[in-house]
Amino acid sequence: MAASIYGANNGNNGRRRRSALMHEINVTPLVDVMLVLLIVFMITAPLLTVGVAVDLPKTQARAMSEDQEPLTITIQADGTVYLQEEVIEVGELAQKLMAIVENGYDERIFVRGDRNVNYGRIMAVMGTINAAGFRRVALITDPEQQY
Repeated sequence: MAASIYGANNGNNGRRRRSALMHEINVTPLVDVMLVLLIVFMITAPLLTVGVAVDLPKTQARAMSEDQEPLTITIQADGTVYLQEEVIEVGELAQKLMAIVENGYDERIFVRGDRNVNYGRIMAVMGTINAAGFRRVALITDPEQQY
């Protein structure tokens, strides 16, 4: 029976060797939180663009992508006209649009009309926009549900 002075534990006399402390930050929880925040902002950002509630008609058209915040004119079912979120009279619409264009806006103007609003009211608003010299006007609809 031979005994070794340095046994299987290499001279630690039954004690385990301590590992060195890590001096690095664990970024996994940080990445998890950032991904959750990214998803939350991706979901809520489109809902914050226009605050006027309107029941849009449904169509099968593709969604358009824009880099700049869109300029929207909303017509509610009772005929009230909004420029972004501000109530405006149709007669003042051309002046307000001209002031916005002077500040550097050069994108399309979007018209959101409630499905229950009189078609003539929407055409009157679009005629006012066109008479003011704006040619890039588009109507906004909701995508039609495919069942």
